[in-house]
Amino acid sequence: MRENSSSGEDLDQNVVMRMFEETGALLRGHFILTSGLHSPNYLQCARVLQYPDLAEALGQAIADLYRDDRVSCVVSPAIGGIVIGQEVARALGARAIFSEREGGDMRFRRGFELGSDERVVVVEDVITTGGSTRETIDAVIAAGGKAIGAASIIDRSGGTAAVGIPRKALATLSVETYDPSTCPLCKDGATPAVKPGSRNS
Repeated sequence: MRENSSSGEDLDQNVVMRMFEETGALLRGHFILTSGLHSPNYLQCARVLQYPDLAEALGQAIADLYRDDRVSCVVSPAIGGIVIGQEVARALGARAIFSEREGGDMRFRRGFELGSDERVVVVEDVITTGGSTRETIDAVIAAGGKAIGAASIIDRSGGTAAVGIPRKALATLSVETYDPSTCPLCKDGATPAVKPGSRNS
């Protein structure tokens, strides 16, 4: 059982990464990311967010980045972004909705709607290439909303992922990724590639 040692601390990058270490959320092996790239490391945010005190602290930290931006809705891509999006919205006093993939496209279902020019922050758990975030931003724009920013707990692109609007993260890492055709882990063959994420198709 983890100790409740991170609650109440200022969430700088070191504290955030300690949360991942303490909860077993920093995995090492051979992983297929949502983007299709391969990596020797994987950040399983669900293992951190299963603890409500940590989810609340992370959500509060992201919300603090947008405290003065009059955000009325937080939008997250399903399924990985839903929990942290809910916590960010709660901390901002905003509502939380999520986009879902349908027929290959990210869109809103379940009666979710956005008002004309409604001010939205798009919140993810982890960004690698920014693909899911960009698709969710497109869904926000198509629904009439105004995406004023994007945020994630972890940016594993080293700050290079571009989503077309200002983006922030609680921790920024440079994690090795490989194209499947040149992946040294595949060539080695010692560890089979696995998909640990929430989207396996």
